[in-house]
Amino acid sequence: MKIRAPAKINLRLRVVGKRADGYHLLDTLMLPVSLYDEIIINKGGKIGKKTGLKERLIVTCDDPLVPQGRQNLAHKAASLVLNGRGINESVQIRIHKRIPIGAGLGGGSTDAAATLIGLNRLFRLGYTLKRLEKISSALGADVPFFVKGVPARVRGIGERLTPLRGTPPLWLIILYPNFPVSTAWVYRNLPRKLTKAIVNTSINFSLGSPANLRKLLVNDLETVTMGRYPRIGLLKEELARQGAVGTLMSGSGSSVFGVFPSKRSAERAFRRLRKEREVQAFLVRVLN
Repeated sequence: MKIRAPAKINLRLRVVGKRADGYHLLDTLMLPVSLYDEIIINKGGKIGKKTGLKERLIVTCDDPLVPQGRQNLAHKAASLVLNGRGINESVQIRIHKRIPIGAGLGGGSTDAAATLIGLNRLFRLGYTLKRLEKISSALGADVPFFVKGVPARVRGIGERLTPLRGTPPLWLIILYPNFPVSTAWVYRNLPRKLTKAIVNTSINFSLGSPANLRKLLVNDLETVTMGRYPRIGLLKEELARQGAVGTLMSGSGSSVFGVFPSKRSAERAFRRLRKEREVQAFLVRVLN
């Protein structure tokens, strides 16, 4: 079985609090985009009672920088399902990586969600999407979003999802500067003063006014990440020079994206930006 696992961008990200256990509370707009990893899941044969988890579940990736085996989030996702349902068959999972690592695009989380969805189909487990969201919440803050993979407002630590209606077919260029950023490091270095909780739920997606769009594009993590990695700010400036009506860092970085007024303008900019050294450029659209 093959499943495409989409990346995401954060069109808006506010840090609105911090729990006693150290987890930060977010209010963010997450949009899936047409940049994919591919997950291939195969069933093996029946296994004996003495066969260990290592033999029963094998997870590999074609990118050597991605953790293999039990350290991989897809492995953890598969273990939840196999152990939870007492499945007595071996499983092999291969990940073909295209989403950059440590880019703020949700690569590990989307792979984990795709693994849950794939195993649910492969073994005909009958889990609903709501049930898969609940299972996925144990894996990480972004994983529940990828179960449905539709534009959503995401709050709390990722468990409160509200689908966004009427999202236009935005065209974006994502730039990845070929270095990862540690999400844990970014959150450890956040200032103590956090954004107040956002009450207004009405979101204006109109691209008719670039000023309104730029007002929407806010990421509370940018100051921390760009303070250590100034190249991220330079990439935002380059996207603006190429015609983006708004730019933002996605998640905790290191990737940034530019929103373009049309597919044609995005394609023109992409032809230029893909020639830049020491950066990977991706032309994508928002998935509705």
